[in-house]
Amino acid sequence: MKKPSREDTELFRSSVGKVKPVGNDRVMPVRQPVSPRPVFREMDEAEALRDMLSEQFDPTDMETGDELLYIRPGLQHRTLKKLRRGVIVVNAELDLHGMTVPIARDAIAGFLRECRRRRIQCVRIIHGKGLGSRHRGPVLKQKVGHWLQQRDEVLAYCSARAYDGGTGAIYVLLRRTNNR
Repeated sequence: MKKPSREDTELFRSSVGKVKPVGNDRVMPVRQPVSPRPVFREMDEAEALRDMLSEQFDPTDMETGDELLYIRPGLQHRTLKKLRRGVIVVNAELDLHGMTVPIARDAIAGFLRECRRRRIQCVRIIHGKGLGSRHRGPVLKQKVGHWLQQRDEVLAYCSARAYDGGTGAIYVLLRRTNNR
């Protein structure tokens, strides 16, 4: 590469003007603080309240809060108790809020494949309580339970503890894999 001429250098310096050396050329990103508010729960509760106050509300359509529970035959019940108590560490999470049934099914399949690849043993899947489904009830809740029972890698699942979503989420225990 050819060195610039003296005229070019002087022209450049006169165009730029006085410069101040920069001690650090890194820019620190501005991070927006994350709201600690449970936004999805608040939206679900507001929607339920609107539905209850509307003329179309039928109390028989409300979710009973039924807990989801499944254990593969042969698995010790002590393991299920640990899962229900939240003793087993949850290492990954999938939130299905706002997804349609086909999209949720694909999301679960992809999520479980990734968990298997990463050798994750316990996950939480948030399916919601169905409060946003208007009067159709918890559409995804029962489907998620059915889909998981069909998966070989799923050993057990149960509704999450109240602080992790209660009957709107489940803990899923996955089979350990030996492949690397």
